[in-house]
Amino acid sequence: MSFIDRWTTNTLRPVNRMKIAVIGQSLFGQEVYKALQKDGHQVVGVFTIPDKDGKADPLAKEAEKDGVPVFKFPRWRLKGQAIPEVVEKYRSVGAELNVLPFCSQFIPMEVIDSPKHGSIIYHPSILPRHRGASAINWTLIHGDKVGGFTVFWADDGLDTGAILLQRECEVYPDDTVNTLYNRFLFPEGVKSMVEAVKLIDGGTAPRIPQPTEGATYDPIQKKETAKINWDQPVEGIHNWIRGNDKIPGAWAEFDGQKLTFFGSTLLDNGFVAEGEPLELLGASRPGIITKRGLVLFGNDEKMVLVKNIQFEDGRMIPAAQFFKAADSDTLQLSDDERKISEEIRAAWKRILTSVEMIEDSTDFFKAGAASMDVVRLVEEVKLKCGGLQLQNEDVYMATKFEEFIQMLVRRIRGEDEEELVVDYVERTVNNMTIRMPHQLFINGQFQDAEGGRTYESINPSDGMPICKVSLAQIEDVDKAVAAAKDAFEQGEWGKMNARDRGRLIYKLADLMEEHQEELATIESMDSGAVYTLALKTHVGMSIQTFHYFAGWCDKIQGSTIPINQARPNRNLTFTRREPIGVCGIVIPWNYPLMMLAWKTAACLAAGNTVVLKPAQVTPLTALKFAELSVKAGFPKGVINILPGAGSLIGQRLSDHPDVRKIGFTGSTPIGKQIMKSCAVTNVKKVSLELGGKSPLIIFRDCDLDKALRMGMSAVFFNKGENCIAAGRLFVEDTIHDEFVQKVVEEVKKMKIGDPLDRSTDHGPQNHKAHLNKLLEYCQTGVKEGATLVCGGKQVPRPGFFFEPTVFTNVEDHMFIAKEESFGPVMIISRFSNGDIDGVLKRANDTEFGLASGVFTRDINKALYVCEKLQAGTVFINTYNKTDVACPFGGFKQSGFGKDLGEEALNEYLKTKAVTIEY
Repeated sequence: MSFIDRWTTNTLRPVNRMKIAVIGQSLFGQEVYKALQKDGHQVVGVFTIPDKDGKADPLAKEAEKDGVPVFKFPRWRLKGQAIPEVVEKYRSVGAELNVLPFCSQFIPMEVIDSPKHGSIIYHPSILPRHRGASAINWTLIHGDKVGGFTVFWADDGLDTGAILLQRECEVYPDDTVNTLYNRFLFPEGVKSMVEAVKLIDGGTAPRIPQPTEGATYDPIQKKETAKINWDQPVEGIHNWIRGNDKIPGAWAEFDGQKLTFFGSTLLDNGFVAEGEPLELLGASRPGIITKRGLVLFGNDEKMVLVKNIQFEDGRMIPAAQFFKAADSDTLQLSDDERKISEEIRAAWKRILTSVEMIEDSTDFFKAGAASMDVVRLVEEVKLKCGGLQLQNEDVYMATKFEEFIQMLVRRIRGEDEEELVVDYVERTVNNMTIRMPHQLFINGQFQDAEGGRTYESINPSDGMPICKVSLAQIEDVDKAVAAAKDAFEQGEWGKMNARDRGRLIYKLADLMEEHQEELATIESMDSGAVYTLALKTHVGMSIQTFHYFAGWCDKIQGSTIPINQARPNRNLTFTRREPIGVCGIVIPWNYPLMMLAWKTAACLAAGNTVVLKPAQVTPLTALKFAELSVKAGFPKGVINILPGAGSLIGQRLSDHPDVRKIGFTGSTPIGKQIMKSCAVTNVKKVSLELGGKSPLIIFRDCDLDKALRMGMSAVFFNKGENCIAAGRLFVEDTIHDEFVQKVVEEVKKMKIGDPLDRSTDHGPQNHKAHLNKLLEYCQTGVKEGATLVCGGKQVPRPGFFFEPTVFTNVEDHMFIAKEESFGPVMIISRFSNGDIDGVLKRANDTEFGLASGVFTRDINKALYVCEKLQAGTVFINTYNKTDVACPFGGFKQSGFGKDLGEEALNEYLKTKAVTIEY
């Protein structure tokens, strides 16, 4: 609270109908006028500027609509003296108070002092810090951390009068005059002008003399004085550019002409400026035209990014396009494009009513357009051009009609979109030609890893390489995180409304559906998944997941909360659900695309950006997904994919200070390491889906045929490489032997072979190391005394095939009874008839708690067992029944946090509580 704010907390008496003269102009003056009328005051006259190009000022239009007398004096003084007839007309309205909300004219003291209560004026500065007409500009140029405005009593010193009230706001590092004005100075200024009138009417308005300490009269900013001084730190250059944005514009010399810079942003030290040099007169080193814009350097070698450049002829372009000569080429329009041009010309005419004819050279703003006209033109284009969405900024960058049409046609043709360059690896397989990206995906582009490092992705069906894949390094993680951070904080994604975000995610899901056969083929080649299963589950459920979470985007809501009131005032408390920021996602190799979808869809729906590390052995569907995200229209930096080693890339994501959340699926030991790293770096939010040893209890009163069928699926689904696979079956004594016999019969019927063969039941294990682990696992089981009924060996054929395996007589103390195989190994233990509590104790005697299952016809028994099982998911008379709408996650050392369902959104959101007193 500033030293004046205390005055506004007094209890005010009821408002009288004070007679007020409003002297000013613009939308700000209009809003103050409307607020005063609404507050019960009588505006007896409005004094504003003459019409411009046949268009009345907004304040004049509003007052004329209400029948309030409006005076449009070109001037109030002549040769320093008040014009008598102007003063006389003013006095004729009988004002008791002058309110000057935005006044660009010199008002003589004969008018200022005329009313009973004098005159109050709005000033965009915390007086006396900055005085003069460019006060708001100097707030930014000086790098002030606090800005605001003053309502003061007018005197003959223009802005040296006594202070009535002030309001302060924080000045953000990338604020411009426009952002400060729109966020605070305009809306809060309107309220405070009305508040000041209340104080005057209530007899409690202070008159606090302005202190002289710190008072400055900074010069008015003019084009000739706005040249950039290069001999200063980059923060000073940034402040100079943003303080002169949009008027008059900070400039520098290039090749004998002035280039004016707009839209500056300070860059992190980790940003790598790659592009073409731009030699600027007097700069200690050249600027660099990059894909993101123009990078400038201060004498401290730090960097600032400039978004737009304006030439001396008024033409403005994105800085990134400075050297693109093609942009200056004139397009030849087709017949359809000429029709669109004439429709847009008619739209310009409807907006620019004072212009007789819209010529190619007609300038939108010089012809009288204002900011609301920009919004209208954007909507006209959307209506006439099949939903094409321009940004307001696009209009400011093509102000002449011909330039606007050229820009519009380029957008319609898609020529302004940067082409995605993909170095595909092509394979003709599964009756189709598949095209696979194999490089890292960072900031919307495929690129080689630092140092050109690569590795081979192996096809588990034959042990042969599919292709070389870029192997990410630490430097690549830093680049990807920087891109994701920029996309979240500065890019289009962070500004996008939730519904548009949902449309993008839905479009991505549709593209995945269009490419589902190609995705399933890649998944089958890279992970060994049976093609039909890959099509239905690996890819099919991924598509469903993105469709599901696309629908959640505009339904993420906070709530209002009743709290104790602070009488005599009242309170409103509400919560906001906000995205976290940059999220690191690390996924396993058993369901490469589906695990990506389970986490990434919720993460994106919540509004975050992603740096994802696929498993090193299965990167290819993730990279294809990245390609589809570009086709869907995702902005650069929102999605980044880094194939590489978990010990290097996963660890760096866990350690990185700009990553605010880690979502991990994998082993429990690695999950613990990630959790530790997240704690000691920046206390990241973490969700972990870890190992499992899911018990499946089969009671003698079950439907045995169904229990057999579902029990087989519970173990052998996806070659046993399934996080919720039934790690141990408990079969009641009476039916044990029959169950085992039927299992062995069914196992012998399973066809092992090429996963692309539609008749194959059982494909290869994911990779060689995992195959060796399964062989060792089975050898341990035999050594400990379990009975190996069938399987336990590698299939004698090329590739990493392992026989479906069944163990019986497994005791609770054995290694295979406690540890997860993550393969096609069925572990069967018997339990005594009727011993429900005994088998529950054995089922829960594990540090894992991911999933569980029970088969019985007795609903009471089923619900009792469900209540007692210590697992995040319980299946009753079914198994593997997951759905995108149902939350999924474990207990104990199987991790915490949820994938899927509404609860998954909580993992990627933060809750902010807001309390307002009124």
